[in-house]
Amino acid sequence: MTANRGHLAIGELAARSGLAPSALRYYEEIGLISSERTAGGQRRFPRAMLRRVAFVRAAQQVGLSLEEAGEALARLPQDRAPSATEWNRVARTWERRIDEQIAGLQRLRGRLGGCIGCGCLSLRTCGLYNVDDHAAQRGAGARYLLGDSAPQPPGGTPRDGARDEE
Repeated sequence: MTANRGHLAIGELAARSGLAPSALRYYEEIGLISSERTAGGQRRFPRAMLRRVAFVRAAQQVGLSLEEAGEALARLPQDRAPSATEWNRVARTWERRIDEQIAGLQRLRGRLGGCIGCGCLSLRTCGLYNVDDHAAQRGAGARYLLGDSAPQPPGGTPRDGARDEE
């Protein structure tokens, strides 16, 4: 049952948004959404918060952090739905992020057949590219997958598709 015409109780916002009440409380704590309090101290969220929650979830799907989503939300009205112009201004900033993700995925696809350094797919190839785990000196993670250049193995070029037979 709706708390009043223009506001939603936390359980209603949770049901409508698909988020747990604890997540909504956290979003409020970090300033992504806001509520008003009843005389009894219960949260009542303006209906416009549904759009803000949907915005945050869309931002996360694009790969934005909650902090970045908050920065984007700061450029939108808090008490009403954004106009098409307001929304497009923010959405355009996501285009670069999406293009970067596409490029990164294409690089990943191109590197899946070889050693990716410390998280390797082939002990034989890794033994050629990453002798004594030198890739670890460049930092955490699969260094060659992250864009570091793999050194040429001693004695020539690696064999494509080399498989471990041990």
